[in-house]
Amino acid sequence: MDIRPIRTDQDHRAALAAIEACWGAPDGTEEGDKLDVLLALVEIYEAKRWPIEIDGTFDPIDVLRYAIDELGHTQAELAELLDSRSRASGRAMARRSDASKRPSTAMGWWPCPPESRSA
Repeated sequence: MDIRPIRTDQDHRAALAAIEACWGAPDGTEEGDKLDVLLALVEIYEAKRWPIEIDGTFDPIDVLRYAIDELGHTQAELAELLDSRSRASGRAMARRSDASKRPSTAMGWWPCPPESRSA
């Protein structure tokens, strides 16, 4: 397992590609462990690169709505990303945010400008 810190946008893109290649790996396997480490590194990099100042009005659902309404993505694309049509429907259409109050790291795979993540 060759994993390095993510320091640049190029490193970030490479880590996202590696995550995609490992996606679905069973827990406890080498690929599953690699996936866990890469996800943690990407989350740390994204938090530093595109910090989100969360106030009482921030709702991660708004980021998904923005991607669908303004960027031309579809709810079907979100369902594919989340591996669940019902989860995509619940997240895209609900007016409540998740408990973490933070968009999913998976947003890195769905083309959505970083500035919209802090909207």
